[in-house]
Amino acid sequence: MVNTRRSFLVFLLAASAPVTFVARLMAQRRQNPPTGPGSDPTKSSDDTMPLKPPTKAILEENDKDIKKSVEKLFQLASDLKAEVEKTDSGKVLSLAMVKKAEEIEKLAKDIKTRAKG
Repeated sequence: MVNTRRSFLVFLLAASAPVTFVARLMAQRRQNPPTGPGSDPTKSSDDTMPLKPPTKAILEENDKDIKKSVEKLFQLASDLKAEVEKTDSGKVLSLAMVKKAEEIEKLAKDIKTRAKG
């Protein structure tokens, strides 16, 4: 009985190996389609229109916006610092301070995003 089970499992394993090999081969072909004589390897079907680099005017405007945002960030941080120095933040944490800190955080993230491009 054990020999028949063992021989059945060996047969099943031997029969499934070629199927697995063919499945892997087909998956590779789907990922990397072969290039034929009629296809141009430099052109892809996804590249219908090349991306245009940002123009100088857009970059200058973005730079001005970043500078304005940094000035505003500096002002908000200075206001928050003054407010923290006035109050005893160990005992009381005012809602205005929390809101100002959240606004500073949003502005800093916006500046970071703009700086990355």
